Amino acid sequence: MKNYYRLVLLLGVIYFAAVMIFAGLAVRKNDSSAKQETEILQLNSIAKDAEQHWANLQELDQDYGTDFVILDQNGRILYDSDTNIAKDHLSIEKAIKLRYPYAYVTRNDRILGSVILIDNQQRRQMFNLLLLVGLLGLLILAGALLFGLYVRKRVIVPFQNLRDFAGNIAEGKLDQPLAMNRDNLFGAFSESFDIMREELAQSRRREIELQKKERELVASLSHDLKTPITGIKLTTELLKAKTSPDDENADLTEKLDSIYKKADQIDILVNDLFSSTLEDLGEFKVTVSDEEALILDEIVKKYDDRGLSVSTPIPEVLIRVDRRRMSQVIGNIISNSYKYAGTQINIVYKLVDEFLEMRICDHGPGVPEEELSLITNKFYRGKQWVESGEDGSGLGLYIARMLMEKMDGELLPMNTGDGFDITLLIPLS
Repeated sequence: MKNYYRLVLLLGVIYFAAVMIFAGLAVRKNDSSAKQETEILQLNSIAKDAEQHWANLQELDQDYGTDFVILDQNGRILYDSDTNIAKDHLSIEKAIKLRYPYAYVTRNDRILGSVILIDNQQRRQMFNLLLLVGLLGLLILAGALLFGLYVRKRVIVPFQNLRDFAGNIAEGKLDQPLAMNRDNLFGAFSESFDIMREELAQSRRREIELQKKERELVASLSHDLKTPITGIKLTTELLKAKTSPDDENADLTEKLDSIYKKADQIDILVNDLFSSTLEDLGEFKVTVSDEEALILDEIVKKYDDRGLSVSTPIPEVLIRVDRRRMSQVIGNIISNSYKYAGTQINIVYKLVDEFLEMRICDHGPGVPEEELSLITNKFYRGKQWVESGEDGSGLGLYIARMLMEKMDGELLPMNTGDGFDITLLIPLS
C-alpha cells in the first residue's frame, strides 16, 4: 500500500509540473510577436484618441478590445476602462515590472500623460483555466487517495488480519480470535477461518487432556510396578542366601543372579520412566539440602556392584543436593558405563569456583562427536548404542541432566580420546 501512495504522490508531482510548464508556455504565447503587434496598434489608437479628447477623457467610449488606464504626468489615474485590478499604485515603473504594454500621450512633442494596457480579461481567463486544471488535478489526487484508503480499509487490512491470524495459528496461538467488523467484505470468509481456529483450539485441548491422562496412567503404573519389582529382588536375594555355594547349586545361583540383574534393569527403567512422566506433568519435585560431599562415595559404592570404580579423595566440603536424586543421577551414569563400556571407571573430584567437579570416566569406545549434543535428549539412543544390542530407553542421561539442572548444577558429556567422560558440576553450599 505504501507503493500505491508513493505512485499517487509521484503522479501528483508530475501533473502539477505539467501545469506549470503549460502556464509558462501560455505566457510565452501571450508574449508572441503577433500579440505585440496587436498591442502596439491598440496603444497607438488609444493614445491618439486620448490626445484628441484630453480635455474630456470620458468621451472615450470606444471598445478597444482591452482594458487600459490613462495617467497624467504625476502618475494620477485620469481614466480607466473599469478594470478589476487595484490601480492606486499603478505607474510606468510598475507597468514595466508587470510587463504591461504602455505608451505616452503627446501633443506638439509635449508629453501629456501615458496609457497602460491591462490585458486583465485574457490574463483572468488564463488564470481561471490554470485554476480549473489545478483543481481538477487536486480532485483526481483526492479521489485516488480516498480510493486507496477504501482499498486499505476494506481489502488490505482484512488480508493483513488474515495473515497475522495465520501466523498465530502456525505458532499455536489458538486463543486469539480473528478481528472482524461489519464492513468487512470478506466477512463469511473470515468467519470460516475463526470457526476453524475454535475447532483447532478444542482439538488441542482434547489432545492435551488425553496426553495428561496417558502420562498420569504411565506414572500410576510405574509407581505400582515398584512394589512387585522390589519383591522380586528381595526374594531373589533371600533364595540366593539360602542356597549353599557348592557345585550342585552353581546353576541355580547363576539363574538367581540373572533374575536379580533383569529385575534391577526393570527397576532402573521404571524409575526413569516414572521420573520422566512426573517431569512432563510438572509434578517432579527436587528438595535440596546441605550434605557432606562424602555421600558421593557412598552412592558410587551402592551402584558399583562390580567394583569397577577407582576414586580420588573427596574434598571435605558441603554440597547442596537432593540426596535421593543425586543417587539417581550417579546410578544412571554407572549403569550406562556397565552397558556400553564394561571397563574400569575412574572418578576424579576437584573444586572449581562454586562447584565440586565430579568426573566419571570409563575406557570404552566413547560417543561419536556428532551425537554428543544429542545423548542427553529424551528417548535418544546413539546409533552405536542401538547396534550394541543392549536394552535401554534413552531416558537415563536425560533424567540425569534434568535432575542436575533442577539442583542448579550441570552435566557435561565429552570424549577423552581414551573413553567417555561425564562431568557433574555439583553446587557447593
